[in-house]
Amino acid sequence: MSDIARRFPENPLLMPKDLQPSTSDLQIISLLNPGVFVFEGKTWLLVRVAECIAQKEGVIFFPIVNELGKMEIIEIPLNDPELIATDPRVIQYKGLDYLTTISHLRLLSSDDGIHFSSEGLELLTGSGRLEQYGIEDARVSKLDDTYYITYTAVSSSGVGVGLRTTKDWKNFESKGMIFPPHNKDCAIFEEIINGKFYALHRPSSPQIGGNFIWLAESLDGIHWGNHQFLVGTRTGLWDSARVGAGAAPIKTEKGWLEIYHGADAEHRYCLGAFLMDLENPSIVLARTLDPIMVPTENYELSGFFGFVVFTNGHIVNGDELTIYYGAADEFVCGAKFSITEILAALEYF
Repeated sequence: MSDIARRFPENPLLMPKDLQPSTSDLQIISLLNPGVFVFEGKTWLLVRVAECIAQKEGVIFFPIVNELGKMEIIEIPLNDPELIATDPRVIQYKGLDYLTTISHLRLLSSDDGIHFSSEGLELLTGSGRLEQYGIEDARVSKLDDTYYITYTAVSSSGVGVGLRTTKDWKNFESKGMIFPPHNKDCAIFEEIINGKFYALHRPSSPQIGGNFIWLAESLDGIHWGNHQFLVGTRTGLWDSARVGAGAAPIKTEKGWLEIYHGADAEHRYCLGAFLMDLENPSIVLARTLDPIMVPTENYELSGFFGFVVFTNGHIVNGDELTIYYGAADEFVCGAKFSITEILAALEYF
């Protein structure tokens, strides 16, 4: 089992206690999986902040956003026979699934890539019926002067991919849901290839198929088609239960390098990599057999949901790849990799 990550000694970089809740009646449960970008000479994180109301004995509370964009708190007695609350992330009530927390996205900036501040910066929150349970796990891609923010939009209607764009990180334009449920883990390539936008995404199929990475094409970055299966799970390996894209693929001389997450049946999340052809990304050239990062540190093993390293944001500086990642579904951490070292770990087909 290989792990070639060089973790920041300052990890965790951010913990729930480091930020203020969005309102006084909520508490921050966890910080997760930031989108990452460079803007005006600084490193920026678009962190998922998961919040909930303080619980009291004998009752479970969970928040939703109503169609007017206002927060509502649902209260259910723990002894209600129609309540299933065995997973800390999701509860089921009267046959419907609800999240135990509601997430928004919060901007934080840093001069050194280690110490981050959120003072006076934007919060991006769910808007409309298709985002009533919040928005999660942003990925940020820059093409020309426009930043494309893809994120998971969650509602009672399902889990899909929303898109907002910005040029200045103050004014945002919503493009609606670009991949309908059930879909997530959408990463847009940061280059037009043969006149087309390309994106990785992750539709789910519980009967035939599974949680696999697919490729899509677009002429405008909003309307997507020509969907093709790209990367699946592997029986008996660390990514046997599900796989999903990380951040935008990295252009190298050998091909488009994608860092992805994989999980096994025990819900342990690790990171691996695969390589796509530069001219035709639907051709997968190589893939790592072993993970390049495995949850080993205490802050990765123990938290809101342990044994997790999960990334959807990084910064490339020559051969140095700085990955920001969510640890144990609670903390934001950082690690550095050598792109050459990742490429050397690939096994070609």
